[in-house]
Amino acid sequence: MSAVEVAGRVLVAIVQVAVVTALAPIVMGVTRQTRARLEGRAGAGVGQPWRDLRKLWRKRPIRATGTTAVGVVAPLVLLASGLVAGALVPLVVAAPLPQVPGDLFVVVSALLVGTVALALLGLDAGTAFGGMGSSRHMMIAALVEPTVLMAVYALSIPVGSSTLSLIVAARRDDPATIASPAGVLAVVALAVVVLAETGRLPVDNPATHLELTMVHEAMVLETSGPDLAWVELGSWLRLTVLLGLVANLMVPWGVAGGASPGALLLGVVALAAKVVLLGAALGAGEVAMAKLRLFRVPELLAGSFALAFLAVTASYLVA
Repeated sequence: MSAVEVAGRVLVAIVQVAVVTALAPIVMGVTRQTRARLEGRAGAGVGQPWRDLRKLWRKRPIRATGTTAVGVVAPLVLLASGLVAGALVPLVVAAPLPQVPGDLFVVVSALLVGTVALALLGLDAGTAFGGMGSSRHMMIAALVEPTVLMAVYALSIPVGSSTLSLIVAARRDDPATIASPAGVLAVVALAVVVLAETGRLPVDNPATHLELTMVHEAMVLETSGPDLAWVELGSWLRLTVLLGLVANLMVPWGVAGGASPGALLLGVVALAAKVVLLGAALGAGEVAMAKLRLFRVPELLAGSFALAFLAVTASYLVA
């Protein structure tokens, strides 16, 4: 491969990371603002997450007595996992990159590293709330990861590859696969686990601080200042990346097939439109949802796994 091709592929990864980093607070702001408007409140505005990050970065971090280096490293690991996922998932360009391993198992592993880092952060301070949140967090993760693997595996069967870029490109080039039974079941299952993985309703309520319902908030109660800013940005990155993946699987048009400037610009605009619309839909949906009881969450995730398993079965039957 020539040096120009290598540079083009590295440029694609850099562009995706930059775009996702810029979009993540906007998507969160749109979600919060949509929810506020539908609840009859004025809302803080779409730009409030950026202002929150700026305020946190200016503060001096306060750490509980007895905490270790985990409290410093874990937020950065969570952020890094979101950035790596942004480079690996085909968000702007759906083309295999030899220098960037976009295989399904690599992407899931990158996200899992951030999941474990967040759980360790909750345990580091030694508080009851932190341990409770980490325990719940890992229980949900253990139920989510198999469904993610199964759902994307169902989509990979017609393509013959577990590389996400090839899956998205195949769905873009053959629209019939989007409405196929396997494709619909897999995307629905993936959408359910995205809500669980990112701590959204009905699995978790990111707006609550009640000890009986907290999951994500319980793990970050002892985090402040820049550490909390990295945690928040890393969580928003994961949400934006997963929403972008679901959007490209449902509506793959607009995803670039190469690294030309025009194709990259079209891919960036298409991604921004998709994730902002999904963020607004997420905020609107949360208004009509109630949080499930903790012991009902496994039932929901078991249902999503059943959908993913049916998608795999349908893929083999059609093939």
